[in-house]
Amino acid sequence: MKTTDTPPSDPSGAEATKVPAQRTGPVGKTPSAPAKKSEGQVLNVFSHGMLILWAIMVVLPLFWAVMSSFKTDADIFNTPWSLPDSLNFDSWGRAWSQAHMSEYFLNTILVVGGSLTGTLVLGSMAAYVLARFEFPGNRFIYFLFVGGMSFPIMLALVPLFYVMDNMGLLNTIHGLILVYIAYSLPFTVFFLTSFFRTLPTSVAEASIIDGASHTRTFFQVMLPMAKPGLISVGIFNFLGQWNQYMLPTVLNTDPEKRVLAQGLVELASSQGYKGDYSGLFAGLVIAMLPVLAAYIIFQRQVVSGLTAGALK
Repeated sequence: MKTTDTPPSDPSGAEATKVPAQRTGPVGKTPSAPAKKSEGQVLNVFSHGMLILWAIMVVLPLFWAVMSSFKTDADIFNTPWSLPDSLNFDSWGRAWSQAHMSEYFLNTILVVGGSLTGTLVLGSMAAYVLARFEFPGNRFIYFLFVGGMSFPIMLALVPLFYVMDNMGLLNTIHGLILVYIAYSLPFTVFFLTSFFRTLPTSVAEASIIDGASHTRTFFQVMLPMAKPGLISVGIFNFLGQWNQYMLPTVLNTDPEKRVLAQGLVELASSQGYKGDYSGLFAGLVIAMLPVLAAYIIFQRQVVSGLTAGALK
């Protein structure tokens, strides 16, 4: 192993008595401490100002949509920027029952719940093997998953449509679940492989020495240790799959099996013609609430999982 040589010390002790040489450069070009402090304060104010502006641009449309969902159609046009005089829940009832948002909501929960479970189980198993075991083709398989992230999904829509049609999976909930799993696996394997590499190997080795099999070591030892990474990648996949519109539009054309993204487009066209804008805003908030709640609840786990995955 190549090591760095340490220079021999001067036995006379002259090295220790040497006075560090002073810098002889032009003094006027070196920024003083007050100048550096002033520059740091300017950058701090600029960054905080940009963050406040960004927060306003994100929060204001959301707040306006929620506020408009509790108004009547007349109040939306007459006083668009004022708070509602009273909470009007009729628009929520129309969106939930008459606009079939309840059916779209249930279909979305079934599809996203099944695909998220399958993605985390298969992705964690594949990532654990790629991170912990050395075998021929390990890096090739890993880069296949990495390359899958850069493949445009639009190029696969036509062949995917015919494959699912031949297999009888078109316009089915389980067919859409399988497509979502395949769509989310590359990013899941890429994320969890880096995360499993950060976990200590001594724990897995101690489990093997105690007689546990590789399967038991994975499910009872390593998988609980990877909980922050699983939550983080689960949140990312949940957000992507919940808001997915292109895949269900092409592969799921049955009106009774539409998901929430398709339902919102249908609601926008139907309620827009009827002039029921309060119902349209209520449907928008219904579709948005689960995503917002998931991010608020698991925000700390997302940040910790990203930090742990970035250490490797």
